[in-house]
Amino acid sequence: MIELSLEEIATVTGGRLVGPDARITGPVVTDSRECAAGSLYVARVGEHADGHDFVPAALAVGAAGVLGERAVDGASCVVVDDVELAFAEVARAVVDRAPNLQIVGITGSSGKTSTKDLLGAVLARFAPTIAPYGSLNSEVGVPLTVCRIDEATRYLVAEMGASGVGHIAYLTKIAPPSIGIVLNVGQAHMGEFGSVEAIARTKGELVEALPQDGVAILNVDDSRVRAMASRTQAKVILVGLGEDADYRATDVSIDEAGRPSYHLTCPLGEADVRLALVGEHQVGNSLSVIAAATSLGLALGDVVEAVAGSGAASRWRMEVSEVGGGVTLVNDAYNANPDSMRAALRALAHMGTSRRSIAALGEMRELGEASHDEHTAVGQLAAELGIDRLVVVGAGAQAIAQGARTAGMTADAVTTVDDIDAAHDVLVEQIAPGDVVLFKSSRDSGLRMLGDRLVEESGTPAFPVTEVTS
Repeated sequence: MIELSLEEIATVTGGRLVGPDARITGPVVTDSRECAAGSLYVARVGEHADGHDFVPAALAVGAAGVLGERAVDGASCVVVDDVELAFAEVARAVVDRAPNLQIVGITGSSGKTSTKDLLGAVLARFAPTIAPYGSLNSEVGVPLTVCRIDEATRYLVAEMGASGVGHIAYLTKIAPPSIGIVLNVGQAHMGEFGSVEAIARTKGELVEALPQDGVAILNVDDSRVRAMASRTQAKVILVGLGEDADYRATDVSIDEAGRPSYHLTCPLGEADVRLALVGEHQVGNSLSVIAAATSLGLALGDVVEAVAGSGAASRWRMEVSEVGGGVTLVNDAYNANPDSMRAALRALAHMGTSRRSIAALGEMRELGEASHDEHTAVGQLAAELGIDRLVVVGAGAQAIAQGARTAGMTADAVTTVDDIDAAHDVLVEQIAPGDVVLFKSSRDSGLRMLGDRLVEESGTPAFPVTEVTS
C-alpha cells in the first residue's frame, strides 16, 4: 500500500483519531487473521459478526491502527460514522496518490473473474500490476484490491460486480477507470434487479464513468452491450465475432481439451491466437483483454504471446484436474447463472467429443420468477449438446432434470439427488476411466467442494480411479 498516517486517514474520511498517530505500512484488511505488522484493520459490522470484537487479535499480530465506528481500548482508531463509506474514501485517497496508475474496469453478468485474471496476467508481464484475488468485486472487495497498490504499480485491474442499480457507479468513484470492459448482460441476480433492462442499465454505468480520452471495450455480439456505445464519451472499441468488430475473431476452433484458438483481425494487424483457457466463451474474453492491453500501448504480438501463456488463476472457474484413468474433472462451481451454465455445458460437450461426459449440476440462485424456466432450459441444452449423463443436485435444481428428460435424455441417464453426499456416492459409482465430469452450480451449493473432494480421493479405494497422474 501507499503509506498513509492515521491522521491522514482521519482527514480523508472526516473521522477522528482516538489514540496516538501511526503510519500504515502493511496490508489493509477486513479479516483480523490477515493482519501483519503495520496493517490497517477495517472493523466492519456484519450480520453475524462485529469486527470491533477482533481488534485485540489484530493488534496482537502487529496492526498499526483500526478504522471503525467506535473506539476500542488500547488501539489507535480512526472513528467514523460509516466504516464502509470511509473505507471507500481511504481507497480513493490511495488512488489519488498514484498519478502514473492506469485503471481498467471490468464488468459483465459472467466471465468477469476469468477476464480479470487473464488481463492481470498479461499486464504483469510488462509492468507492476495489481488485480483482485478471487472475485473481490464488491463495495468491500474493490477497496481491498485498490489498497494493495504502491508507488511502483502501473496497472490496476478492477473487477466490478453489482446486485443493484448504482452499484457500479459507486465502484467507479473508488477506482476511476480509463478503460472499461463490458462483457455481457445476462440474468445473474435477476431476482434482485427485477429485469434484464435494469441489469444493462447498471453494467453501462462503467462506460458512463469513463473520461473523454478513455476507451470503452464492448461486446459487439451482445445487443445490450453494443447499445452502450451511446452512453459514453470515450472511444469505443467493439470486440467479438460480428463482421463490424474492431477486434474480430474468425476461424474459431476448439481442441479436445476444450481450449479455443482463432484468427484475430484488428486495426493493429492480424494474428493467430491460441488460448490455454477452457471454453469457447473465452474467445470473447480474450478479445477484450487484447483490446485493453494494446490500448495501453503494448505491442500486439507481445500481447498475443502473453495471452497464449496464461492459464486459469482463480479457483473453481473451469478448473481442470486430470486424475488417474484418464478422468478429467472440471470444477466450475464457484457460481452459476444461465449464461455461465450454458458456456460450461458447451465446453463439456467439446471436451466430451470422443469420451463420455457427465455434468453434476446444482441450483442457479437469484433468478426470481425466471428460475423454473431457466433451469428447464439448462436441462434441455444438456440433452441437445449430447451430454451423456446428468446428476442434478438439490430441490432447487430439479427443473434441470425435467428439461433434460423432455428434450430426450433417457431416464437412466438422469439422476436426481437431494444433497452433496448423495451426489458423491452416485458419481463414485458412475465415473469410469476416460470420463470428463463437470461440476457447476451457485457457490453455496457445495458442488465446488465435491469436485475438490473427488480430486483428493482419486487414487484411493473411495474412487474408481486408481492412479493420480497430475
